Amino acid sequence: MIGSTEARIHTLPVVTNARWAEEKLLLIALFVTDVVAVALGFLLAYLIRFESGFPLFYVHEQSVVDFYSRLVFWLIPLWLLIFAAFQLYDFHILFGGTREYAHIFNACTTGMMAVIVASFLYPELQIARGWLLLSWMLVTGSVTVGRFTLRRVVYRMRTKGRFLTAMLIVGANEEGIAIAEQLMNNPKAGVWLAGFLDDHHPEGTEVLPGLRVLGPTAAARTMVHRFGVQEVVVASTALPRERLLALFQTFGTSEDVNVRLSSGLFEIMTTGLRVKEIGNIPLLSVNKVRLTGLDVVLKTVLDYTLATLALLALWPLFLVIAIAIKRDSPGPVFYRRRVIGVGGRPFDALKFRTMYVNGDEILAQHPELLEEYRRNFKLKDDPRVTRVGRFLRRTSLDELPQLINVLRGEMSLVGPRMITAEETAKYGKWRMNLLTVKPGITGLWQVSGRSDVSYEERVRMDMHYIRNYSIWLDLQILFQTVPAVLKKQGAY
Repeated sequence: MIGSTEARIHTLPVVTNARWAEEKLLLIALFVTDVVAVALGFLLAYLIRFESGFPLFYVHEQSVVDFYSRLVFWLIPLWLLIFAAFQLYDFHILFGGTREYAHIFNACTTGMMAVIVASFLYPELQIARGWLLLSWMLVTGSVTVGRFTLRRVVYRMRTKGRFLTAMLIVGANEEGIAIAEQLMNNPKAGVWLAGFLDDHHPEGTEVLPGLRVLGPTAAARTMVHRFGVQEVVVASTALPRERLLALFQTFGTSEDVNVRLSSGLFEIMTTGLRVKEIGNIPLLSVNKVRLTGLDVVLKTVLDYTLATLALLALWPLFLVIAIAIKRDSPGPVFYRRRVIGVGGRPFDALKFRTMYVNGDEILAQHPELLEEYRRNFKLKDDPRVTRVGRFLRRTSLDELPQLINVLRGEMSLVGPRMITAEETAKYGKWRMNLLTVKPGITGLWQVSGRSDVSYEERVRMDMHYIRNYSIWLDLQILFQTVPAVLKKQGAY
């Protein structure tokens, strides 16, 4: 399990009236945040366009304060209506990271396009194009910052037991337990787990620390009312079709309870599913890649920008390392390791050579080390490593050439650890998830002890990263990488 069970949010059973009061309070706070952010964006656009004295901007001879004040007075409610149309006040996507930001961008762009169309239809409005462009950028930015700030506040409140959604899991089998563990290890999800309903375990059975079986599935309605449950998550592999149908019929018309069905393929929780209709038949399909849309754009921009800057800044260091390698032992400067990338496509990951060219022969002379190597694919005291290579490994400088792999689009700055085809067997049922993202130069494993971490823990860390990816997690790992490298913990 990733993280500790203490990370779970423990609260008293949720009181329904208090829950609705919290939701209303949150919507009011969100509404006020948006009003202030939209007004601030329009105001800043006006000040820059008309009051900054910037030579590229032409200032109207007549006063424009009254006109733009009246215009913004009407634009603010228009923006809020557009936000509502783009589901920005829907609790299902609130605080959803890049998904919410994508909705903000689309909503602000739609609003600005509406203003542009109006200015063409009514040329007497004389709306400055510079103000329109600035307004689009600044309103989008201010709303994003406002919601990001509010999200941080809500996340902090959730760790204190506020703004939580009460949830019940039907099915205490492997799938139901996997769902519970994922939610327990993600306090930001804002979920309070009441417990399990299960027909195969007696009431009171502790399935996970702090989570028990509350009763059979027939007691669903009773438990929903007892704990004020809003979400019922059904592990589809835990119930026969007749029981599933009965459960959905029980709550199908309830406005207070949402019943959600897991796909049954909990091993692919990291990739996600899509519903597509073919011949009016809704069918599930598995995403072949973990990241889509704005996530891909942000991660790609971050990768290419930082990798380019790093290569430009570090080329003298590359030259020094290359000379040291050639002087220390015969052989090439770079070592090409055949690893598996997105979709299972192999590529050559570049590293500075740290071993003697006859490394396999050297290892064959030490049969006592073969078992350690087969178990972890690493050796703590590796006789194949050269003197310069040992220094490069301790300082992680041997991995710098992988910046070239990043620019080739084969790797990312942050991601799961790269593995060879032989290692994929160690990932078992999680193998598919690993192949949905690019391997990274750094990642959770690298900042959490590196080679001192067991292989099983590495697998769990990789799955945790893929499930919980966000651009903020990438930035956090990048910031933690520098002190981790300087400490040299687990580097060998």
